Amino acid sequence: QVQLVESGGGLVQPGGSLRLSCAASGLTFSNYGMGWLRQAPGKEREFVASINYNGVGTLYADSVKGRFIISRDNAKNTMYLQVNSLKPEDTAVYYCAVSDGGWKYWGQGTQVTVSS
Repeated sequence: QVQLVESGGGLVQPGGSLRLSCAASGLTFSNYGMGWLRQAPGKEREFVASINYNGVGTLYADSVKGRFIISRDNAKNTMYLQVNSLKPEDTAVYYCAVSDGGWKYWGQGTQVTVSS
């Protein structure tokens, strides 16, 4: 049974930073690409960033490029998202997901709120 557990969200002021984590279990983590998606209130879920199985290849949404950094530690079965220079429009629930011909498994999400 695949489990993804996100953590690290919170309330932060504009310009602040957070480090989100996604701990995975129930799968051979190093075999899969992973990604972060987010959903803001009243909006559809959107892609944020993805990383390939060995961490060499990454992809970012234009809205977060240069501010967010995705990474993974296959020894710890964990993926990270360093979110910097946060803006109010980054407020959303952030989800991690497994890439397997689409986003196959999801975590429960972690809330990021950017407000002064």
